[in-house]
Amino acid sequence: MVVADGLADLTATDQHRGYAEGSISPVEVTRAALDRISAAEPRLHALAAVYPDRALAAAADSERRWRAGAALGPLDGVTVTIKENVDLAGEATRWGTAASPDRPAARNAPVADRLFAAGAVLLGRTTMPDWGMLSSGVSSLHPTTHNPWHPDWNPGGSSSGAGAATTAGYAPINLGSDIGGSIRLPATWNGCLGFKPSFGRIPVDPPYTGRTIGPLTRTVADLAAAMCCLYGPDDRDPYSLPAAAVDWGDLGFDPAGSRIGLLLEAGAGTPVAGPVLSAVRRAAETFADAGAAVELLPPFLTQALLDAVDRFWRVGHWNDYLAVAPDRRGLLFDFIADWCRAGAAVTGPQAVAGSDAQLAIARACLAATSPFDLVLSPVAPEPTYPVDWPMPSNDVERAMAHIGFCMPYNMSGQPALSINCGYTDDSDAGRPAGRPIGVQLAGRRFDDRGVLAAAAWYERHRPAEASRPWPREGALP
Repeated sequence: MVVADGLADLTATDQHRGYAEGSISPVEVTRAALDRISAAEPRLHALAAVYPDRALAAAADSERRWRAGAALGPLDGVTVTIKENVDLAGEATRWGTAASPDRPAARNAPVADRLFAAGAVLLGRTTMPDWGMLSSGVSSLHPTTHNPWHPDWNPGGSSSGAGAATTAGYAPINLGSDIGGSIRLPATWNGCLGFKPSFGRIPVDPPYTGRTIGPLTRTVADLAAAMCCLYGPDDRDPYSLPAAAVDWGDLGFDPAGSRIGLLLEAGAGTPVAGPVLSAVRRAAETFADAGAAVELLPPFLTQALLDAVDRFWRVGHWNDYLAVAPDRRGLLFDFIADWCRAGAAVTGPQAVAGSDAQLAIARACLAATSPFDLVLSPVAPEPTYPVDWPMPSNDVERAMAHIGFCMPYNMSGQPALSINCGYTDDSDAGRPAGRPIGVQLAGRRFDDRGVLAAAAWYERHRPAEASRPWPREGALP
């Protein structure tokens, strides 16, 4: 039986079971979550907006449905957050920047509609950096978001608030978005789970090449619970995949006989730090010890391709910069303004080459990974970094040096996730000990369920040192 102690730390599956048993209520859980937020948020800054009245009203509606035996499904009464680039009707979608207009959205995004239709209780919207193009909790619109493990550590980005909210226990399901690692990077640096589904599995509005919506959670079962309600086509996203019957509850996986690729070098960007390399190798050994055939996979990304995509993104955001009202351009975060300003010098042929590079990366990624049932790699080449840095490199010329392991799967559309596999120790070149390290699990195209199943197996079998108690409220920054 689920008991009413530690309600704010219940998983989504625990909440659902407690509601079904009648041992807890959605209103009790929502109040506990709002209390957690009230206590931690003044220091953590993970939320762009909190909706206490709306949340309690939704929880009361859910409670009535449960009492009447008319629950809507696995997310009815479950507390959630969404990233602030997900449209909510009547609320401004500011994309983390003070330069954006305070203009309310006309309608909900598809994922918001689906959460509400499932009876989920929306607690608030999580923070993000300007335009979602920084791997950091800094923003021109909000106070800096902190990492719950340590006040001086960066939560990463661009789903910075979602990563911090997950680890801090604000809600069991926190939706983020990902175009080059923006779900998986905060997951690795906050020590939680972050799932980038197959491109098109969850509809995105407005759609964009490589962009996905996905959940950040504390458990694989909660990733699956979220996917149950979020996947499926929507005409607002022309890239959304056709309807498919996926048994998200089937998380069975046996490594014996599976073929797993181990990618330890991205081929471009920042070299992998020793502690990350060691932790990912130990994760691979866990699969190998259970009978998987683990083979080293040579890198398939090149620096030229990574630089070409960087230029393409810069010119695209230079166009966005020019669309900002002249009197508001100075409000954009300086690092982002400097980064996109270089787009002004990109020629037409270079821009086309950058667009072509996305397809070239997709083809290289699929060719390299298709022989394998699963590919393991670092999520990021290094552990988390100072909280006030906008990027791990803190260098506008090397802004995308950390996305070499993540971004190719955005281009290829393959499902991939981050799950914690270790922590740094005192041997890490004098840097602080205890920073989380994630391993990336990537699967074949459209095999989202298979990736979740492999992660669920690893979650059960990973070494004890790869899973620590979550930071308690009193330890939050």
